[in-house]
Amino acid sequence: MKKLKLTSLILTAAMALTGLTACSSNNGSSAGSTSEDSYTVGVIQFGSHPSLDNCYQGIEEALNASAIADKITIDRQDGNFDSATCDTIAKNMVAKKYDIIYAIATPAAISAYAAAANTDIPVIFCAVSDPVAAGIVDDMSAPGGNCTGTSDILDFNAQVDLIMALQPEVKKIGVLYTTSEANSVSQLASLKEVASAKGLEIVEQGVQGAADVPQAAATLASKVDCINNFTDNNVVSNLTVLLEQANAAGIPVYGSEVEQVTNGCIASVSIDYVALGKVTGDMGVQVLGGTSAGTIPVGQITDGTAVVNTDVMAQFGITLPDAYANAEKVVTNTEDKTAE
Repeated sequence: MKKLKLTSLILTAAMALTGLTACSSNNGSSAGSTSEDSYTVGVIQFGSHPSLDNCYQGIEEALNASAIADKITIDRQDGNFDSATCDTIAKNMVAKKYDIIYAIATPAAISAYAAAANTDIPVIFCAVSDPVAAGIVDDMSAPGGNCTGTSDILDFNAQVDLIMALQPEVKKIGVLYTTSEANSVSQLASLKEVASAKGLEIVEQGVQGAADVPQAAATLASKVDCINNFTDNNVVSNLTVLLEQANAAGIPVYGSEVEQVTNGCIASVSIDYVALGKVTGDMGVQVLGGTSAGTIPVGQITDGTAVVNTDVMAQFGITLPDAYANAEKVVTNTEDKTAE
C-alpha cells in the first residue's frame, strides 16, 4: 500500500492577499464596519473541542497573515454544541451588520446561512462534511448564493484499509452517530458503501444527545470488532465515554483525525484541521476583497495522513504492519482524553 500523503486541499480559486500584521479577537459583541477600511468578522464555533479549535486557529492565522489584518476585528462566539444558541448568535451578528460570518461545523453553518439569507452578508463555513446535503450550497463547484467554505469529507477507502491492516480478521465495524447531525448521516451512507465493497458490515447505533452516549456505546461495543468515529460533534465531545465502553468490551476505536488518536483512539487517516482553517480564512479574505462567495468552489480534502497511537496498539497487542511503517506515531494524551 502506498504511503498516505499529507492532507491536500483542492481549490480552483487563487488565494492571495498576504502580509503579516496583528488581528484582534474578542468574545463580546461589536458593531459592524465603521468605514470601508475596517471589517467586523463574526466567527460562530459550534462548540469547543480540539478539532474545531484547530479550525479556528487556522482561520485566525490566515486573517493575521492577510494584507488587511490591521483592519479586521474578530468576534468569536461559542455555540456550546447547541443549535438554538448558534441561531441566536447568528441573528445578532446579522442584526449588527457584520461584514462576514465564518461558521465552524455544520450546525453553526446552517444557523449562519439561515440568519444571513436575504442579506448581503457572506457566510464562509469550515469543516462541513456535506454542504450540499446540509442545504447551504447548490453545488460543490458552483455554490451559488452568498456562501462557500471548506469540507472535511473523510477518505473512507483509506480509513477502512487502515482498519483491515491493523485488524485482518475484522468483520463488523460499529458506528456511533448523532441522528440530527446531517454530516454524520451523510458520512454513514458513504462508509456503508465503502465497507460493503470490501465485504465488511457496518453496525450503526444512533443517538440524539450526550445523555444517550454511554448506553448506546456499551450496546454497540458488544456487537462489533471495532468502532469507527466520524467528525460527529456530539460523539467526539464525549469521546472519553465511548473509549471507556469500547475498552471494557476489549475493542479499539478508530478516529477521524489526529486529536482523537492522541486522546485514545488507535489510529486514523487524519485530517489537518489547522490547514483546513487556513484555507477557509483565505477564502473569507478573498470575499472581503470583492469576490462573490457563491463563485468560489468549496475546498475539499483529497487525502490524509495515517496516524497511529502506539500506546493503544500495545494495549490491544497489535503490531504496526509494514505498509504503515511510515505512519505518524503519537502516544496517549494523559491530561485530556476528549477530542473533537
